[in-house]
Amino acid sequence: MQQIRQRLSAIEKDIRSELVALDPQWRDMALGDIIELMAKRELCGNAIYARLVRLDAAICQLELGLYGLCADCEAEIEADRIASDPTEQRCQLCDEQFRHQHRQELRLTH
Repeated sequence: MQQIRQRLSAIEKDIRSELVALDPQWRDMALGDIIELMAKRELCGNAIYARLVRLDAAICQLELGLYGLCADCEAEIEADRIASDPTEQRCQLCDEQFRHQHRQELRLTH
């Protein structure tokens, strides 16, 4: 678990440096507060926002003892997926289903 915490901390450090470049006030804010403020400023489409939400979810899951479990089906997320991205929220199958559904929704709205 310590290695996971270190990896998530390194990701947070990288994201925070990008955020501070956008707005210095975000330097010492809690992740949840930054997410809320970005949503209010309509920055949800920003790539940093998506990474920040995934990071916050991973940290919360770690604290709750649910880290590594799929957010959709609650099965264990494959080790290689977690190794390549410690903020991964879905197993391979659920991620494929989510992406397919999301593509369908985009087609319907455009």
